[in-house]
Formats: sequence, structure tokens, C-alpha cells
Amino acid sequence: MDTAVVLLITTLAQFLQIYSVLLIIRILLTWFPNVNWYDPPFSILAQLTDPYLNIFRSFIPPLGGMDFSPILAILLLNLVSSLLASLQRAVVF
Repeated sequence: MDTAVVLLITTLAQFLQIYSVLLIIRILLTWFPNVNWYDPPFSILAQLTDPYLNIFRSFIPPLGGMDFSPILAILLLNLVSSLLASLQRAVVF
């Protein structure tokens, strides 16, 4: 039973790390105004990350043309990743 729980927690933690990298790539690409978000590699990235970012955009409006919602989104992902890591250590020991 413990190995299944550890495997599940490890998989979730790995997914959150990959998703965090995707969010960072998405944020960095917004600095380039010539990126066409309708082209296949960029549209896939937008489809993967925008639903999560829109949650934070709904209650943190852009201030002065700057979108601060990705900062909160990444902080929440890091918090959940840290909680999963501590839960994994608790299950192993």
C-alpha cells in the first residue's frame, strides 16, 4: 500500500514540476509580441496553461498593463509541490 501512495505522490510532484516549467515558458513567451498564439506549438502551450492562469486572472486584474496573476499561480504550485514532498517523506518514514 505504501508503495502505491509513494508512486502516486511522486507522479503528482513530477507533474507539478513539469507544469511549472510550462508556466514559466508561457510567461517568458509573453515578452515577445510577435508570438502568434494560434500557431501549433504556442496554441498547445496556451491551451494547457491558460485555464489555470485564468483562475488567478479572474480575481487579480492587470495593474498598469502588467499581469501579476502568474506569480501567484507559480507560488501556489510551489506550495503544493512542497506539501507533496513533505507528505512523501512522511509516508516513506
